[in-house]
Amino acid sequence: MYRLFFYSNLLGAMSFTTVWIPDKQALKKQYLDYSAHFTVLLKRLEDHLRSIIKVSALPSYKTRVKSFDSYYSKLLKFPPIDPLIDFPVTTDLIGIRIICPFLQNLDEVEKLLIKNFSIIEVERKGANRTFYEFGYESTHVLAVIPESFKVGLLLPRDLIFEVQIRTILQDAWAEVEHELIYKFEFSPFDFPLKRKFASINASLNLADILFQEVRDAQNSLNTELDKRREQFYSRADDFTNEILGSYTGASEVQPMESSRHGSSLETIDSIIFHAIRAHNRGDFETAEALYTKILNQQPNKLVASIVYKHRGMAFFAQGDYEGAYQDFSLSLTENPKNFHSYYYAGIVLMMLDRNTEAITLFTRSLEINGYQPHVYFRRALAYFQEDQLGNASHDLDNAVALGLPAREEKKLRTAIAKKIDMV
Repeated sequence: MYRLFFYSNLLGAMSFTTVWIPDKQALKKQYLDYSAHFTVLLKRLEDHLRSIIKVSALPSYKTRVKSFDSYYSKLLKFPPIDPLIDFPVTTDLIGIRIICPFLQNLDEVEKLLIKNFSIIEVERKGANRTFYEFGYESTHVLAVIPESFKVGLLLPRDLIFEVQIRTILQDAWAEVEHELIYKFEFSPFDFPLKRKFASINASLNLADILFQEVRDAQNSLNTELDKRREQFYSRADDFTNEILGSYTGASEVQPMESSRHGSSLETIDSIIFHAIRAHNRGDFETAEALYTKILNQQPNKLVASIVYKHRGMAFFAQGDYEGAYQDFSLSLTENPKNFHSYYYAGIVLMMLDRNTEAITLFTRSLEINGYQPHVYFRRALAYFQEDQLGNASHDLDNAVALGLPAREEKKLRTAIAKKIDMV
């Protein structure tokens, strides 16, 4: 290191500033000594982050060790406070970028970082920009490197690492901005050009918000669908237990006060969501009316198939098996490849003591999608009812091979064995 004095005349008075310029060749030699160790450290950190970052959508990762030229350029812009340090470190010498699909993931990742590391600083770049300004947004987290990650490595003193958290669109804008502006030290002065940059940035921000809103709607719908499936399978399982001699009683859903939805439900997606939610509350009258409202709009065949399937499940939940079978059949008329509807229709036929027809529908479902352990199980149960015990055992074996829980297998396996002994 050596000193360089800059003299200036400020308001007629002479002054000087002392700046410490690092010795480039000496630093480069040290950098090259550390380089391989930086790479190993970076891999350890990345592997650990991948193991602990479990969020609602899978992120991707970009990693890099800052090149020597970039490192040296930054030292020139931001000289070290203590010139006696042999190898001054920059905060972003070791960098990892976590790129998330949705805005909600940014907060999820940040919380996991805070939970698992000693955090030095969290900076939200771009958070205070006004609507007419442009520039990338990103959350930068500076963290202490745990001692266990340094074992066996030669590293400079006080080394830390930086994690950048962005959405896919934020990262895309940052990359483009780097090429158009930062890399060429270009800053637009012309107002129309500024407006174009701001418009692009605003469009990407809006897209991020819209993607998040769609994901929120999907999450809400999936929650309601899970509740609805649980009710459907609960009734079907009660019937199964009755067949196998361990009936424990059905758990009935008590209807609640109807919740009417009027003209505010403008899209098919919103109507389906409210219909499923009404179904889960036990408000079957509203659910059926909403499903029928969609069907009256004469949607395309794929949509109609799904809606008939949903309405059939509402009939099923009320014990109207004939109505349920009719809707599941209509679902298959609209979309003959809807393997779920074959399965549901087969369950209804079993409950109507039409096991041979149920076996046919279960078979069609498996022809479309052969990786359905519960369809094999239901077909095994239908074979059992028809005293085709060899077929029942074979299907039960297939169901187990595909992951059928042992408790479900045991009941039917025992019942088959007892029936064989009786023959």
